[in-house]
Amino acid sequence: MRRGKRGYSSKPMSKQILRDSLAVRRLLEVNPSDLKDDVIAINRVTKVVKGGKNLSFSALVVVGDNHGHAGFGMGKAREVPMAIKKGIEQAKKNLIKLNLKGTSIPHQVLGSYGSAQVLLKPAAEGTGVIAGGPVRKVMQVAGISNVLTKSLGTSNPHNVVKATFAALLSLKDIAQVAETRSKTVDEIRGRYPKPATGEAAS
Repeated sequence: MRRGKRGYSSKPMSKQILRDSLAVRRLLEVNPSDLKDDVIAINRVTKVVKGGKNLSFSALVVVGDNHGHAGFGMGKAREVPMAIKKGIEQAKKNLIKLNLKGTSIPHQVLGSYGSAQVLLKPAAEGTGVIAGGPVRKVMQVAGISNVLTKSLGTSNPHNVVKATFAALLSLKDIAQVAETRSKTVDEIRGRYPKPATGEAAS
């Protein structure tokens, strides 16, 4: 356990744990026509070999249907369009269903991956997506239109995207939490029934 910036306590999510989480919560039935993709970053990679230099490209892509389903993937190829296509195919295999509350998230959550940390906070209707860079694109394809975010640590887009998905994977449905804790939804929200007075009882 380590303490990040601003006192938020978090445990970095390893690559294997994130991969296992995506595999467990993989969504199999999504209408392909509803999926929209967005390119987050394209990197040019040069490999020096005996005969010279080999130039290739890597593309980081996110896909989603704007209704609580999202995924990310990375593709590598010698041409940019082919790298993007491979990234989209991988992202479709990593699609997950998110626990959302309307157009926002049910509770505050902090996701970590490597040296990147992403803080997500629920926001009221009309707030919009207060985010920048990779986090904004993930929120848009997932269908989250009201949320407050803060990116802490590194600005590497790969780590930021993985930290964002680590946070989204940590979102829990309030009904599931209530069932696990053997309580009602109102008790979880802090709303307790008022005791009946003598006049009301009579």
